[in-house]
Amino acid sequence: MPFGPEFDSLNSVKYLFLRELLEPRDNSLRLIVEEAIGNRPAPPSTRSDIRGLAEILKESWPIESVEGCKTFELSWARYAAYLVTEELIGSGGSYDDEVYTGRLLRVYTKSHFLDYLSLDTGGHTEPVNHYKLICLNHLIDVGSYAPPDIRLIGSASPSPLRIQ
Repeated sequence: MPFGPEFDSLNSVKYLFLRELLEPRDNSLRLIVEEAIGNRPAPPSTRSDIRGLAEILKESWPIESVEGCKTFELSWARYAAYLVTEELIGSGGSYDDEVYTGRLLRVYTKSHFLDYLSLDTGGHTEPVNHYKLICLNHLIDVGSYAPPDIRLIGSASPSPLRIQ
């Protein structure tokens, strides 16, 4: 399934945050995701007055979106179903039997989500494909008939998640 350079660019970033999820019209879906990086700050003279905490935190830094991080828009003209799961609870379980390509935007040929859709939905006129977006704050599974349109829409400053 051919994708453009935007697919490769999205899969090349280290982390993503879901910033916006929108249904512009019935059965269409638009996601905005933003790249995030390990934002290593300049070492301060002291990070904490609590004994031992400075030592523990000396090699830690926040993962966040900063100026210059890429922002991507993914749009599906039609979808069969989608599922948004909080990342922590969606990361458990065994998935060794699933088959996919991609890193942060995965394209599955075999998955539990596809199994679920085949059991709990019907009347499809075309095969349903499974796309999964792996973000630090959410996991988004999309069952659709066609791949998303992916656009690099520049870099934006961090913003809160908006679900409409």
